[in-house]
Parts: sequence; C-alpha cells; structure tokens
Amino acid sequence: MQIQKMPHEFETARPILRKIEEAGFEAYFVGGSVRDTVLNKKIHDVDIATSAYPEEIKGLFQRTVDTGIKHGTVMVLDGSESYEITTFRTESGYQDFRRPDHVTFVRSLSEDLKRRDFTINALALKEDGTIIDLFNGLSDLEKHLIKAVGDPEERFNEDALRMMRAVRFASQLNFSIEEATQKAILDHAPLLKKIAVERIQVEFEKLLMGQQPQLGIQTMLDTNLDQYCPDSISLHESLKQMVQIKQLKLDSIEAAWVMVAWYPNLSNDQLQKLLKDWKLPNSLIKTVEYTIQVLKMLQDEMIDQEVIFNAGEDNVRLASQIARLLDISDLDIINQYQMLPIKSVKELAVTGGELIKLKLIQPGPKLGLLLNDLKKVVIHNQVTNTQDDLVEYVKKWKEQ
Repeated sequence: MQIQKMPHEFETARPILRKIEEAGFEAYFVGGSVRDTVLNKKIHDVDIATSAYPEEIKGLFQRTVDTGIKHGTVMVLDGSESYEITTFRTESGYQDFRRPDHVTFVRSLSEDLKRRDFTINALALKEDGTIIDLFNGLSDLEKHLIKAVGDPEERFNEDALRMMRAVRFASQLNFSIEEATQKAILDHAPLLKKIAVERIQVEFEKLLMGQQPQLGIQTMLDTNLDQYCPDSISLHESLKQMVQIKQLKLDSIEAAWVMVAWYPNLSNDQLQKLLKDWKLPNSLIKTVEYTIQVLKMLQDEMIDQEVIFNAGEDNVRLASQIARLLDISDLDIINQYQMLPIKSVKELAVTGGELIKLKLIQPGPKLGLLLNDLKKVVIHNQVTNTQDDLVEYVKKWKEQ
C-alpha cells in the first residue's frame, strides 16, 4: 500500500528521513501516526525509527538533544520542529512488567517492529509513502481488529500496561479485540497491579473519552481488568452502570470522572478516597465533588442556591451535561445559576475591611463567619445586595 497524499506533519519531516537515507541508513515513520494516516484520522506525534545508531544520528544533524539515548532515542531539532528518532532495537528482561532490563540496538526493521504491541501499531511508512506491513496490520485495520504482535502472552508479560492500551484502542477506534489477545488479557489481568496508577489513569481516561467507550468498558469487565484498578469494588459498580448508557459521550476528563464517581453513591469521604487513590489532582477532585453535589440536588428535584453558588458556573454546566446522560431533569439549572444575585463573595456590596472601618466588627474568626452569613442571605434573596441593607443586617446580626 502507498499513501498518495502524505499528511502535512509527514511532509514537513520528510527532509529528515531523506538525510538519514542519503547517509546510507534506513528511516521510517512508525507507530500510531502511520495507523491514523491509514484510517484518515488526524495525526499528532511523528515518530521516526532508523537503522542508524544514536551517535550516527548525532553526527548527521547539527542540533540534537539526548532525550532517551540509553534506549536509542535522540531528538533532532529542525527549525521550529523537533523529531524523536529512535534506533531499531530489541528488548529483553522485563522484571517490572513495564520497562526492558536490556536494550540492544540492531540494524533490522523487522526485529524492531517485532517488539511492538499490536499489529495496527507495527506499520512503518517510507519517505515515498510506501507502507511496510510485516504483521498484517493493514488487514487488521480493515477488519477493525486489535491483535497482539506475535504471542500476546509475551507482549503482556513484557509490558502489562498494553492490556489497558488494548481496551483503550477498542474504545477510541471502535475496534474489537482478537480472541487470543483478549484471552491473554483475561489470563494476565493481575499483572496490572504491577503498573503505576498514573499510567493506568491515562489509558483509562482516554478509554472513557473514546468514540465507543461502552466497548472498552465492557472489555474491561469481561477481562477482569477493573478488579486490578484502584477502588475496584466502586469502579466495578460504576462500569456496570455506565456500559448500559445508550449514548455515552464524554468530552472531558472532568465529565469522565464525574460519571465514575456518580454510580457507587459514595459518601464524601469515600468519594475523596476513590479519587485520591487514582492520584487525581486536587483541582479535579474539587470539580468532581461540586458537580456530584449539584447532581444529587437535581436528582432530588430541588434547587438550592447555595449549592449552585458554591459549585460555580463551570461545574453547574458540567452537572447539566451529565444530568442529560443520566436522564435526570436539569431543572434549568444554568439559568438558575445566572439568576443568582451574586456569583462570588467579592461581589458583596460591603467588604470585611469596610465593616471593620465602620466598627461593626473586629478582625478575627467572627469576620469570616459574618461574611459567609452575608453571602447566604444575599444568594437566598433574604437581603438585597446593597451596602445600606447589608450594614443594617450586620447591626441586627451583632445583637443576636
């Protein structure tokens, strides 16, 4: 097969391949960018593999960076562009089930492609657009099939994260997993425990935001991969419910984690534990917490101005989006938020400093309590947000 119209990203990088070839070496575009080109999808990273050794690449180009020279990778800087160029290699000894203990540089493309995860990712593209397909990856692309290169048991023993990559590709590409490959995932699922949570999290999030997340989720359940993820009991309950949603389209990481956190009906402490066990950043944890609070309010078919005030506009909009997926009425929640008298404590018509100057209160903990109380009475429309009305309320508040 020959690509007639090369993507712009490849066109820009072609002089790099030509220069390597003119020096007597082989060079190819490899990996996901080749797969996505065949599928007419937008490509992102451009990876180059070559028979030239790292020192030979460094001798060919003036500007290079040793980004991963131990494993054969040199970054070549070309104007404003940069390209990671990796020497053909073989790998052996995966004691941590993730990274090879030994890397050996080789001159053979076939030896290099043999170590890759799936046939659809083991394609190489020549500078002239010719695709080198040694493992029937093009056929598997046509069949919409994810199949391990060679023995799937060996591939997953080498790198257990490949099991999560398989279910992630199922979701992203709307592909099925080949029978022997899926059986090997089922047999080796416990190895996922050997992988850092942060790496599993990246694959899981991509799965949830794929074009067919139900397919990836169902495969996780069928292969027991979910049992070896953080908080597996809560996760299993969520995935069982999520797979039944007809139109499950999640366009953000925030939406994905709100869905995961929604179904187990967790207490706030349990919710925090789930999200922290997945090593999520505090800002994302807060987003999920606030959005869940708004969703629970909607489920109870009530509007609490304080809940939507605390959540903020972005989280209210996210809750409205998720409510539609869950077939819960959003009670026109976005408009309800827009109608709040204030959207921030900073919008109060009187400040703490002004209250101190008026000698209505002293600096200290009571000031914080007072401002919080002012916020509540204003957002519940019990007091108009004017300085005179707020000062009058404070005077009465002092007398209580």
